Amino acid sequence: FLIKDSPQENGIQTSQYSAISPPASPVAQDEPFSTYFEEKVPIPESVFSFRKLWAFTGPGFLMSIAYLDPGNIESDLQSGAKAGFKLLWVLLGATIIGLLLQRLAARLGVVTGMHLAEVCNRQYPTVPRIILWLMVELAIIGSDMQEVIGCAIALNLLSVGRIPLWAGVLITITDTFVFLFLDKYGLRKLEAFFGFLITVMAISFGYEYVLVKPDQGELLKGMFVPYCEGCGPLQLEQAVGIVGAVIMPHNIYLHSALVKSRDVDRKNKKEVKEANKYFFIESAVALFVSFLINVFVVAVFAQAFYNKTNMEVVSFLCHPLSKPPECKYMFSNPPVCVQGVVLGCFFGPAALYIWAIGILAAGQSSTMTGTYSGQFVMEGFLNLRWSRFARVLLTRSIAITPTLLVAIFQDVQHLTGMNDFLNVLQSMQLPFALIPILTFTSLTSIMNDFANGLVWKISGSIVILVVCAINMYFVVVYVTSLNSVLLYVLSALLSVAYLCFVGYLAWHCLVALGVSCLDFGSRVSNRPAVFIEEQSEYDS
Repeated sequence: FLIKDSPQENGIQTSQYSAISPPASPVAQDEPFSTYFEEKVPIPESVFSFRKLWAFTGPGFLMSIAYLDPGNIESDLQSGAKAGFKLLWVLLGATIIGLLLQRLAARLGVVTGMHLAEVCNRQYPTVPRIILWLMVELAIIGSDMQEVIGCAIALNLLSVGRIPLWAGVLITITDTFVFLFLDKYGLRKLEAFFGFLITVMAISFGYEYVLVKPDQGELLKGMFVPYCEGCGPLQLEQAVGIVGAVIMPHNIYLHSALVKSRDVDRKNKKEVKEANKYFFIESAVALFVSFLINVFVVAVFAQAFYNKTNMEVVSFLCHPLSKPPECKYMFSNPPVCVQGVVLGCFFGPAALYIWAIGILAAGQSSTMTGTYSGQFVMEGFLNLRWSRFARVLLTRSIAITPTLLVAIFQDVQHLTGMNDFLNVLQSMQLPFALIPILTFTSLTSIMNDFANGLVWKISGSIVILVVCAINMYFVVVYVTSLNSVLLYVLSALLSVAYLCFVGYLAWHCLVALGVSCLDFGSRVSNRPAVFIEEQSEYDS
């Protein structure tokens, strides 16, 4: 980035852009500003060891929860029911792509000491920065709605309908406030709690996997053979939906912030390089665990429901005279049995309740990490300096209010159908995380020796282009299914503004990638930056 001189801040002459240390806040502070990760986890002095890896373990698993939220679970079960095991290779590919993108986010946080929202705040002009913040907030709201609704449905199932959806939403909001303050008792305890929730999901969905006994040969074939025999538009749309559900924009912002919780001397090149290595290993392990859990869900629904129509399930399994009496006991309305809780009809109440516990753990954990994402995004983009409770209250209100209104005025069937709209909403926001992260990690003026090399620049560009194209296809398919001329016209107008802003971000990104012929009036440059005196050179 092209460095501009700025006024003195707190008596220190600074530059507008900072590669190593965040600039001092222009706002005078009467008391220390409280952040969620003010505690730093110490790193033991040793060569490669599992003890040191354990010290770095935590941020990757919190990040991986976004790969296990109710939106992903819904996508998994739909994939299994509609395409069997045939799209597991898409899930594997999307998870690998997600790992590569999370690597970029982690490196940005480790090298600069700032998360993505903070870097965007310092690099983009005011108007684009505000638009970018609004777009990311929309993605967080969409994700939160899926997560909170998932918790509410799980509570409804566990209570056999005694807890209505709106009450489930309120319960989720309340316990999220309580759980979010667990870091007061230590960051490692908070990370252990998230680990417990992931374990609950693994045990719950693993139990369903063992109970259903899927065909292992078909499962391995679907996972490693990139082909979908006999698939049509329905399966293609589902494959696109898998990519959109797995790669979530706010998760890039979250991961770049979580890695700041480790005590790494960023002036020491060796320590930074080592931290990048350990965080990548930890992220790979975390996403492998999340991938296995997703496979459990796909396999269960592929084995039990693939090539079975809703009418067959209702007629032969959920009918009051059918073999499993539990279905009549638990559900008075057979169509509800088809809407995601058919496991109870097939395998009895235990399967249903264990499934609901897994969904509750998925929704609760992802709701908490979604709230953290909201904190980091709002604090970074707007440079907020509020108390901890005020920040939680504001970001929770922004995301929860529309969810509560929907839960009050809609039933389960409408909530489930709304999932497609929310996936489209998040798909549209992907460029607003992927383009900035590639831009900033490619700039030597920000990343110094850790800037992306030529291979990463090319591969990152291709991956982001493919992911954005896939998600735009998903959006187009959804819009064309609305069958309304008015909505078509409105979508066309919004698309023009949307594409103009994406083009603006892409222009800056191309300049950062080294396309110098486009460097006319851009604020980005790959020329070395001059840093403030506090930012000493890396120790040799």
